[in-house]
Amino acid sequence: MDRYVTGDVIRALREKKGMTQEALAQRLFVSAKAVSKWETGKGYPDISLLEPLAAALDISVIELLNGQSVSNRNRAGNMIRGKWYVCPVCGNVLFAAGEAVISCCGITLPPLEPEAPDEDHRLEVRRVEDEYLVTVDHPMTKDHYLSFLAAVSDRGVQLIKLYPEEEALARFRIEGVRRVYGYCNRHGLFAIKL
Repeated sequence: MDRYVTGDVIRALREKKGMTQEALAQRLFVSAKAVSKWETGKGYPDISLLEPLAAALDISVIELLNGQSVSNRNRAGNMIRGKWYVCPVCGNVLFAAGEAVISCCGITLPPLEPEAPDEDHRLEVRRVEDEYLVTVDHPMTKDHYLSFLAAVSDRGVQLIKLYPEEEALARFRIEGVRRVYGYCNRHGLFAIKL
């Protein structure tokens, strides 16, 4: 828990709101000295104060625990620059059009960085009428498989969830698809541009 509610974030958010340490302390029913200790890293807020502290600073508890404030610099929501997240516990797949703090099963998930496919993860894309047929020659065993295939355009995301012991293929509407992604449960995210 080395990033548990950093004092720098508390101070920066407090100052951004134009609050003094005393004003924040009064809202939380603690002393100004306690707030000073949090901001200098000499102490941490009690867990019962996390929700009130987050509310007082206009930030989510997840952002507070993550140790950083997230502001969406991608206001246009460019889908091509979106971020993928996969929970290592439950396998939940999440896509965010902009910067986000994503948490699942009690874990803050890092955004995945796609790599170029290697020999074992080569995406084959064929046009079949008004769709792209995407296939991958990849093992689909219970221990090693592709979890999903996805196609991203400027306007949206198409995601096909895959399961062990089935074929690694998906069909996507062509409508402006610019990237195709695959996710291997052992080797991570890979992508190609179309």
